[in-house]
Amino acid sequence: MNSTITLSQLGWQPVFQQQLTLEDYEQASIARILAHHRNGYALLTENGQTTLEMHHSLPAMTVGDWVLIDSDNRFIRLLERVSLFSRKAAGAKVAEQFIAANVDTLFIVCSLNQDFNLSRIERYLSIAREANVEPVVVLTKADLCQDSEEKRLQVQDLDSMLMVEVLNALEPASYTVLETWCRAGRTIAFMGSSGVGKSTLVNTLMGGSVQQTGSIREDDSKGRHTTTSRSLHFMPSGAVLIDTPGMRELQLTDCESGVNETFADIEALSKQCRFSDCQHQSEPGCAIQHALETGEADLRRVQNYFKLLREQARNTATLSEQRDKDKQLGKMYRTVQSHSRQQKKGY
Repeated sequence: MNSTITLSQLGWQPVFQQQLTLEDYEQASIARILAHHRNGYALLTENGQTTLEMHHSLPAMTVGDWVLIDSDNRFIRLLERVSLFSRKAAGAKVAEQFIAANVDTLFIVCSLNQDFNLSRIERYLSIAREANVEPVVVLTKADLCQDSEEKRLQVQDLDSMLMVEVLNALEPASYTVLETWCRAGRTIAFMGSSGVGKSTLVNTLMGGSVQQTGSIREDDSKGRHTTTSRSLHFMPSGAVLIDTPGMRELQLTDCESGVNETFADIEALSKQCRFSDCQHQSEPGCAIQHALETGEADLRRVQNYFKLLREQARNTATLSEQRDKDKQLGKMYRTVQSHSRQQKKGY
């Protein structure tokens, strides 16, 4: 990486510039987060790379965020984001995990072999719509599939306006269809399950080996998990690329509008029900049940719609409860510390 780089090459946009004052320009440096490590953040400014040590006073941040730092590389403030991808942390842990920030286009990568899953694509579409980020579905491994066009049409049926591209690893020229979104100054992100060919795709677009790639396990046609951390790279086209680890679990949180937009057809049907509080089960005048009976609606899609709505509502409530507990705990700690200081002054 060059020792110097311009803000535009970093993905700087007018919306961030509007957040700065003349004093900011005179006294602070603008930096973008390249990577998030256990002990801190790797930052890149126009003068080169630096680090920001982890501290409890820092706000939650992630790859792609813009921050202001002083001459001693100390944190000043986080700039307001134009987009943010997050999820409920995997497993039983009650926490929200940030994935990437300030992304313009999300490439949702899904392979056409046994990994192909419409419900999973809808899940990724929901977080893209929630973040107000343009989604592009990228179907990989067409060389390992005999019905690639049929599957492409299945994805297109999810939304007639959705951009869907099919790639063949044996035909590198097929990757050129993605160049439209990889323009200079744009920030793109790749998300998908482990082993869908995401690392191979990233390496091809970068013109070199950025991520290690894994071979296919022949017993189940699934690839090996190779990308282990989120990272920011600079493409030959001038675009900024954020790669993310393959996700075995993408639990939605605070994503109701994104789900409703992804399933706009079913959401529209629900508003035609006779009763405003219809549960869409066996109530008379349920427009969704009627659409299922007539074949107008797809059962898999309807079931996934309600599944994702329930999931995001449950996770949002759980995280909100945890945040309230953390606030109360922090308040108690501050009270104890204040009381302790007062006692010491009394001696």
